[in-house]
Amino acid sequence: MFKAKPFIKWVGGKTQLIEQLEAQLPADFDNWENATYIEPFVGGGAMLFYMLQRYPCIQHAIINDINSDLCTCYQTVRDLPEQLIEALYDIENTYRDLKTEEERKLFFLNMREHYNQKDLKAVENTTLFFFLNRTCFNGLYRVNKRGLFNVPFGKYANPTICDPNTIRRDSELLQRVEIINADFEATFDYAQGKTLFYFDPPYRPLSNTSSFNDYTKEAFNDNAQVRLKEYCDKIHDAGHKFMLSNSDCKGMNGDDNFFDNLYRSYSIERLVASRSINSNPHKRGKLTEILVHNYLNTKANTAKVSYIENLRLEREANLKTHIV
Repeated sequence: MFKAKPFIKWVGGKTQLIEQLEAQLPADFDNWENATYIEPFVGGGAMLFYMLQRYPCIQHAIINDINSDLCTCYQTVRDLPEQLIEALYDIENTYRDLKTEEERKLFFLNMREHYNQKDLKAVENTTLFFFLNRTCFNGLYRVNKRGLFNVPFGKYANPTICDPNTIRRDSELLQRVEIINADFEATFDYAQGKTLFYFDPPYRPLSNTSSFNDYTKEAFNDNAQVRLKEYCDKIHDAGHKFMLSNSDCKGMNGDDNFFDNLYRSYSIERLVASRSINSNPHKRGKLTEILVHNYLNTKANTAKVSYIENLRLEREANLKTHIV
């Protein structure tokens, strides 16, 4: 079966970290009955689509994002996949028929201006969202203080704008997903039974020039990071589980203990990721991210304990053999 994957490019997407994130899930997550899975910052949805395919125990899934255009994308993929595919093929063919880079750039700028009118119906809005995502610089999604998309042209001559297999497979999985467009704290009311929250918020910048999280006109600053931590406390006190990703500021500056202090009452792991968005090619490469969770037993810990126990049993068996 064709595997679902994110239908858009998204800065900070978790595709490359899926295996590391999987290892940090609650050890018994496979055995949860009637599980609820919630992502308050869905972004590109790499973790969402992985979890929906990997864990049939998830009976309820809720995704949220404050970016209304992104939420419209998810709703359109879920509810109107064939209409979207037809519209995407049309704009893809029109773009590819343009002969020069200057013609493509002018077409891009016209579509960006049209998109920023903010009065479009769902399929057209989503079509332009896809188009801009595949043809703008590095697939960034960034808006100015007025909420207008302002990423420049990306100079792609032959991009794949319509991927029908991905849209159809994602649409199938999204049939069991509730989509909301609100502040992240609004997701609390959707928790029921055994619930896991996965947070992938706008990352705290590692430097004054490294912020790519302006995908809404509202800034996600340190005060917002503190509010998110307090929300995690609320989830923990209610008996739910959570995982949270963010940048590892301490990895860049040994004196920056912002997250280590903020989440000191929880478990903090460090995962290895690749930096792919930077204007300086020499600054692209490996870096660490933090992964916070409010439970001790993870899949990784269980696997490690099982491995050690197997080694112990094997040694005991060898000793008995030698004694005999």
